[in-house]
Amino acid sequence: MITLDPALFKADLEAKPAALRALADRLATDDPWAFLEPTRRVIFLGMGSSRYAAQVAARRLRAAGLDATAEYASTEGGFRYAGDDTLVVAISATGTSRETLDAVADVPRFVALTNDPSSTLAEQATAIVDISAGTEAGGVACRSFQHTLALLDALVERLTAGPSAEALVRRAAEATEDLLDRRDTWLPRCDEALRGGAGIYPMAPVERISSALQSALMFREGPRVAADGCETGDWSHVDVYLTKTLNYRALLFPGSRYDDQALEWLHQRGSTIVSVGGEVPGAACAVRFRHDDDSRVRLLTETLVAESVAAEWWITPSVIN
Repeated sequence: MITLDPALFKADLEAKPAALRALADRLATDDPWAFLEPTRRVIFLGMGSSRYAAQVAARRLRAAGLDATAEYASTEGGFRYAGDDTLVVAISATGTSRETLDAVADVPRFVALTNDPSSTLAEQATAIVDISAGTEAGGVACRSFQHTLALLDALVERLTAGPSAEALVRRAAEATEDLLDRRDTWLPRCDEALRGGAGIYPMAPVERISSALQSALMFREGPRVAADGCETGDWSHVDVYLTKTLNYRALLFPGSRYDDQALEWLHQRGSTIVSVGGEVPGAACAVRFRHDDDSRVRLLTETLVAESVAAEWWITPSVIN
């Protein structure tokens, strides 16, 4: 059983820039996906934050004209394996997720994207891509989530003949370091704005939906605070109702063409808004960081804000009330 430790989780966050730079150095000399053969179809399998990251990669591949999907590994009946031109990527940081192991039990060829190359998942795989996030002593997938996004970006770029992910990862390291170095300027303000409400409600555009889902998970997994992530356009159809009855705290990752629609409702209902990576009207707090004008850097970086607030609340639970 994984042991969760708030102090070690905070230390895991502080180690992010160094881990990213090490990953960038690796990408400079080694293509982790060099073994790939011609691919017609891509199927990502995972649970939790692994699936969150996969959703973003699958959408990008579909936008480029490829057949790609991100599935819950727990899907009843599994999926149809369509031969050697199908790339199956099973994602599990620990390499021990029961649902993911079950999903690939009868798959003749698959790639394991894992932080443990000696895990059960890796042993059963045709090929292994090492997440290379190091040991997460706090027991929470934070660096491994960030590295999963980066390595899936490298996969997308390879399949779509795009640029190397190395430069992106280095910029994300700089952005992450910038946020950590300036915590004293933004963390107290975010803490004050977000605490005392009826849960935390992150929202992000579909292109970065993983940021909303992962941020909500960080509040649930660490300090055990009610939180729910949502896509910004969909928010006006499924979550807006809560603003009428709850002391609503929105954690907004701007960039959706439907930001204004959501903001109109949030302002009308007197909700509290914290924005990350951009300024929005009426926000109680806006957190900016280096390179936040690049949506790909935002994707790899912006969840650090939720992780940092969650770490503080987890270490000192009394601040939640």
